[in-house]
Amino acid sequence: MDLTYPAVTDTFRAKINTFLDDNLPDGWAGIGAVPAAERYDFQMDWRRTLKANSLLAANWPAEYGGGGLTHLEMVVMYEEFAKRGVPTSGPNDGFSISMVGNTILHWGSDEQKAHYIPRILDGTDIWCQGYSEPDSGSDLANLGCKAVLDGDEWVVNGQKIWTSSGHTANMIFVLARTDQDVTKHAGISFLLMSMEQPGVEIRPITNIVRQDHFNEVFFTDARCPKDNVLGGVNNGWAVGNTLLGFERGVGATVQSLGFRAELDQFIELARDNGKLDDPMVRQDIAYFHTCVEIMRYRGMQALTRFLKGQAPGPESSIGKLFWSEYHLKITEAAMNVAGMKATIGFGDEDARGLGPPAIGTENTVPNWMASFMIARPGTIYAGTSQVQRNIVGERVLGLPKEPRADSGTWKESQANYS
Repeated sequence: MDLTYPAVTDTFRAKINTFLDDNLPDGWAGIGAVPAAERYDFQMDWRRTLKANSLLAANWPAEYGGGGLTHLEMVVMYEEFAKRGVPTSGPNDGFSISMVGNTILHWGSDEQKAHYIPRILDGTDIWCQGYSEPDSGSDLANLGCKAVLDGDEWVVNGQKIWTSSGHTANMIFVLARTDQDVTKHAGISFLLMSMEQPGVEIRPITNIVRQDHFNEVFFTDARCPKDNVLGGVNNGWAVGNTLLGFERGVGATVQSLGFRAELDQFIELARDNGKLDDPMVRQDIAYFHTCVEIMRYRGMQALTRFLKGQAPGPESSIGKLFWSEYHLKITEAAMNVAGMKATIGFGDEDARGLGPPAIGTENTVPNWMASFMIARPGTIYAGTSQVQRNIVGERVLGLPKEPRADSGTWKESQANYS
């Protein structure tokens, strides 16, 4: 593991900071400090600024409208943006650029790249992800959404759930079952579909902090052009895993920066509530500091592998398990520090979580309450803690695998479960 950066990165780091100094508003305190009513407009203006300076999709080749940055330069850029609490893209570009855009560049045909990449960059196409289903979340390969070829189109029927930003997207990348007579991992295709068509119904899911970020999506004889399969028919499992691998290396060192900012706010919360000298609170702070340092070193370890061209392996499950369980603990500790104040509810305040995505959020009890609520599903989405422990046990430590009832074809696995 390398703990220092090459000297050549110093010049680029200074260049990024000059760009931020020149383009951020006076008194900038982080995206979390921008009032809710102004946040979307700021992010869209910031997206245009990034695009004009070739820092939107900055690692894409210049021929596709990107900045042509190296992997190491992208890491430096992400770090400096994170330190200032600045978005690296627009509101929905995590799906549009980081996920499906990168995947199209990797797997797409020349025609697919020529059509979709410009539309992603200029914001014409806004994407969401169609992966999870009510009966196939952590066991994604068990998905039941079907696509049947009808002439020059796929006819899609089924349901997706927990579709982040599905209500604001006009495109969706969908994992669908295109062959029921092979093993379940082998019969999946990666479809590029329009959301703006008959047969697509979107139902927002209001979460516990009154946000409609997640959605259910229902397909009833929805249509997808035959050529809109990315990476080939029945190769969707490989394409989908490629998509999930993007950003793991580039963002590896950034996560700990956000959690460090949140820990600083926890210490401030303890001070404001007269708890900083409490031995139990001080023990918590020491523990949380240790955890954030572990995240930092794990980030450097992942970056070292990434820059050596080594793909993320099953050990990446350790990181997901670690940060999600950690976030439960620090937000629960914040509720204990707040005491009776934590029973007052959100009130009329624009309560939002603290932590990595929201540096600059005001350090109030309602915001900590929102963070406490938001931390709960962190141990579920992107693979539950139980699944992560299984991966670590079986694929990292080499422990015996659990017996499975679904080792045959998808039809057989459904029969086993019924």
